[in-house]
Amino acid sequence: MRTPTCHARVISALVGGTALVLAVTGTASAHPLHRAGPDRQVLPAEDGWAAYGTGTTGGAAADPAHVYTVTTWEQFKAALADGGSAPKIVRVKGTIDADGPGCDAFAVPGYDFAAYLKTYDPAVWGRARNLDGEPDDSPEGLRRASAARQDASVKADVPANTTVIGVGRDAGFKGASLQIKGVDNVIVRNLAFESPLDCFPQWDPTDTADGNWNSEYDSAVVHGSTHVWMDHDTFTDGEHPDSTLPSYYGRIYQQHDGELDIVKGADYVTASWNVFEDHDKTILVGNSDGAATAAVDRGHLKVTFHHNLFRNLVERAPRVRFGQVDSYNNHFVAGDGFSYSYGIGLESRLVAEHNAFTLPDGARTGSILKKWKDAPVTAGDNYVNGRPTDLVAVHNAQVPGEILRSGAGWTPVLRTGVDRPQAVPGLVGRCAGAGHLR
Repeated sequence: MRTPTCHARVISALVGGTALVLAVTGTASAHPLHRAGPDRQVLPAEDGWAAYGTGTTGGAAADPAHVYTVTTWEQFKAALADGGSAPKIVRVKGTIDADGPGCDAFAVPGYDFAAYLKTYDPAVWGRARNLDGEPDDSPEGLRRASAARQDASVKADVPANTTVIGVGRDAGFKGASLQIKGVDNVIVRNLAFESPLDCFPQWDPTDTADGNWNSEYDSAVVHGSTHVWMDHDTFTDGEHPDSTLPSYYGRIYQQHDGELDIVKGADYVTASWNVFEDHDKTILVGNSDGAATAAVDRGHLKVTFHHNLFRNLVERAPRVRFGQVDSYNNHFVAGDGFSYSYGIGLESRLVAEHNAFTLPDGARTGSILKKWKDAPVTAGDNYVNGRPTDLVAVHNAQVPGEILRSGAGWTPVLRTGVDRPQAVPGLVGRCAGAGHLR
């Protein structure tokens, strides 16, 4: 294992029209190519699944006409759309608010939340049927139309061969949903994401015995895309944690979805040096057990998570279906409401090694792993509260009704270096998240 350092650096510059790439360990400020800046850095070789095959270079080869600095949501969306899939760099300066005029402006004429609550009250509607068949002029139909207006406003499609990068220490988005959908070769770095707040969650009386409010809008979603590098970003609920949300019908009015979802046959993704914090359902790798989804996801969803901080989360860090996921050198800090970290789902093959976990008094070590479906997992050299811990053995002892099998059946090789798990809390605490890119 290596001597702890924040991360390996890759500097790139255009020399005679050709991208020249040099790998450097530690801080790159003294190197003559540092003037190229982090916006032209590419994913280092062997740095997780996103380095597989062609690797991930984003917009490093962009010509000057396709380098943009944006300060508004409108400018950001226009920059993404300009030039199609030609290499581009979009530099985000300051915090960009994607919510625009707010929830009231998205509501279509006639939408009335009080009428919605009255119509679908379980005491009136019952719990045996959902709302999918409701006509367009019903309270649910008007909710759908209002939700469509918000959807069109807060989502931004990121094209192939693009780097989106924050400038300085305070760049990011409030209420935005980046859609990395059906493209190849994308880099997203040094950005703080405050989770989108769904203005129009849907009530589903049939979701669990008590019903649930379900929301849309992940901060970022990788949907059927390949070679994606998410690095030095921060994901949080910000000013609107779940504790501030009201309840209706006895269920929390959930206005948050995920922080990062990787779904629909996405492949070759590396998430490194990020902070995921203060959230409930955090990361999905694969979003359904259904047969149609399995046909798309099986053999894909190869994802690496390393040197991330997962702090004050409830669950899904990540929850995995089908994916061949490597998770190493991450620090998990549990808080109030902690349910589990790793969700073991259908046909998943998770390797979780060399991680550090900090649990509060009363939290069960056996809850770090959660069995949703039978699938093997490799979990070695992990430390819980400073002590080496066999996560599978402890889980099976503490949760005998959900016995897990050891041995995911593969050995990760795409790692640039592994730090001692005892050093991970300090290392990740110093270096992870937006504003710490060097």
